[in-house]
Amino acid sequence: VQLQASGGGLVQAGGSLTLSCAASELILMKYAMGWFRQGTGKEREFVAGINWSGGSTVYADSVKGRSSISRDNAKNTMYLQMNSLKPEDTAIYYCAATYTRQFSVLLMQREYDYWGQGTLVTVSS
Repeated sequence: VQLQASGGGLVQAGGSLTLSCAASELILMKYAMGWFRQGTGKEREFVAGINWSGGSTVYADSVKGRSSISRDNAKNTMYLQMNSLKPEDTAIYYCAATYTRQFSVLLMQREYDYWGQGTLVTVSS
């Protein structure tokens, strides 16, 4: 499975962006997916995750209430809509996926086998 993240860019604080993660092959079932981010000089951290059906989602406290993760299995694509962006949201955003028999959302980086190349989000103050 190859993942291609896109949609990053420069946005002013308070603005919105929607990131996309396109998969190279069918991820209809049994692939949990997630978004992680890494700011300059920081460790990569969990942002949001979604289970294979799309029926369950989890968000980091830092983005909860401002972001929405979703997936369109027919298009092999996952999305992250981010609103009310803050300068501290500036980071490279990575999408990830892994085959799983679990119904739950996966939160840990080590649980994911496939990673996209990242897309840069810069929020100016």
